[in-house]
Amino acid sequence: MITLPLFPLSAHVLPQGRMDLRIFEPRYVRMVKNACATQTGFGICMLNAKGDKDRNEHIYAVGTHVTVIDFDMLSDGLLGITVEGDRCFNIEKVTSEKDGLLLGQCSWSPIWQPEPEGNVALVKQRLMDIFDKYPEIQELYPEPLFDDPMWVIYRWLELLPVSAEQKQHFIQQRDYVKTVDYLTQLVK
Repeated sequence: MITLPLFPLSAHVLPQGRMDLRIFEPRYVRMVKNACATQTGFGICMLNAKGDKDRNEHIYAVGTHVTVIDFDMLSDGLLGITVEGDRCFNIEKVTSEKDGLLLGQCSWSPIWQPEPEGNVALVKQRLMDIFDKYPEIQELYPEPLFDDPMWVIYRWLELLPVSAEQKQHFIQQRDYVKTVDYLTQLVK
């Protein structure tokens, strides 16, 4: 069991995924400073609109451990950071510190493995099309890994305009073939 500071968001990042964040709340500034100083990172998890915030059930059970790979002071005076995901975790219990920073008692999730039955060719091509169309996504990934099937699947799960509940369903079931089939049908 590991303890991770948690950063709840409406978006999600998965292993090898990158995300730009603007940090302004004191609790998250403290979290980022500590993560950088100790090189330990923190957890990003998705908000659950149906969960009870008073009982810390307003976040989904699967999150991603991230590390800060870049930071900058933004023109509006806020701290801008870029994080990269390295592995998923399951949240077993959540507690709150005095300033409201959430801490999760977590365990590492098993790592997904691609399976030969899941053909990602069409999904890969459509992801390449998205990268070509949106330079802000390209900027996050100077060396995209389009030949890595899991990288492609993870990027799609981050980008899909579906509910957090649906994304969590795919992440929790860790069924490579079903996820590839769903994405293939979606992008046809």
